[in-house]
Amino acid sequence: MLAHGDPDEEEEDPPAEEEEEEEEMVDPLETIRAKCEQTEHCVHLKERLESCEARVSSRSNTQEECTEELFDFLHARDHCVAHKLFHNVK
Repeated sequence: MLAHGDPDEEEEDPPAEEEEEEEEMVDPLETIRAKCEQTEHCVHLKERLESCEARVSSRSNTQEECTEELFDFLHARDHCVAHKLFHNVK
């Protein structure tokens, strides 16, 4: 029973879980992907992909797609990631 004040003004204790600040979880896959994208081979393939995308977007009537360039870039990046990822998994 409340003697003074409004029941809405009651302060509730926050759960103990919220009091502890948890470290931000970082996905190792994203970190390794970013590193692999900086390798010379991936940079070259990304440049080819970007030039293809620029060429295609500059044309109004084209059937050209950049699927091959995209797959080449993703394959190279994922190949690099595959060799590094499982060394970081606990």
